[in-house]
Amino acid sequence: MDAITIKGLTKAYDGHPAVEGLDLDIRTGECFALLGPNGAGKTTTVEVAEGFRHRDAGDVRVLGTDPQGAGLQWRNRVGIVLQTTGGLDLLTPREALASTAKAYSRPRRVADVLASVGLDDKADARIVGLSGGQRRRLDVALGIVGRPELLFLDEPTTGFDPQARREFWGLIRDLAAEGTTILLTTHYLDEAEHLADRVGVIAAGRLLAVDTPQALGGRSAEVATISWEEDGIRRSIPSATPTADIARLAARMPGGEVPALTVTRPSLEDTYLALIAPHVVQDRTEVAA
Repeated sequence: MDAITIKGLTKAYDGHPAVEGLDLDIRTGECFALLGPNGAGKTTTVEVAEGFRHRDAGDVRVLGTDPQGAGLQWRNRVGIVLQTTGGLDLLTPREALASTAKAYSRPRRVADVLASVGLDDKADARIVGLSGGQRRRLDVALGIVGRPELLFLDEPTTGFDPQARREFWGLIRDLAAEGTTILLTTHYLDEAEHLADRVGVIAAGRLLAVDTPQALGGRSAEVATISWEEDGIRRSIPSATPTADIARLAARMPGGEVPALTVTRPSLEDTYLALIAPHVVQDRTEVAA
């Protein structure tokens, strides 16, 4: 059974559609990244799956249960990292985690969670004094302390420095290796490429494409660009058969080595921008009108 099954999800605000007939299946045990520009419908889709927002139409099943009105037994199996949290300023991270852990049947050790998000040295400091990045780490800690089967991560590394982001990626890979299903929204495409088994691109409330990061939008089949240096000049050619073309290049080079050789295909960012471009242009046209 898929961890999340969404069929025909529709939600509008004041008559303006946020999500229109969206279908999405997320497999048990996979890390799935949902990508899209601001206002695309990502947050609405995720909030419906979390049980925080009522839908207008469609069928949604999360861990086999309709999240709309799901009870405590279902909540015990789900972890959520929201974009922002509040109301904890007078507590310490250790106190906040210890309190949250009591709501779950098989929580992680608080000390282990603090170490995994890099907050062990701030465990007993008041949350009000933490930096933005440290608060974000605490948000992540609160989401994983219950050892969830399914973890929702909404822009989890906002405010992280590059080193902290890399450390967080390691944590997510560890959770995935344990069998945790992860639904991630992020604006960092390198994050999606490193973490996600599959990615989905949403724009204007519709799902445009779902595939692995390497194959999204036919990316793996795109013509490659071969670049090298010859006679002091940087040269490039498009190639549908890069292996054969490189062999021909090597055959004419001294010693068979091609200097400064690179082979590139469109990046995930290139593919993503190409997918959403028509919808972004349409949105801007409607605003201008």
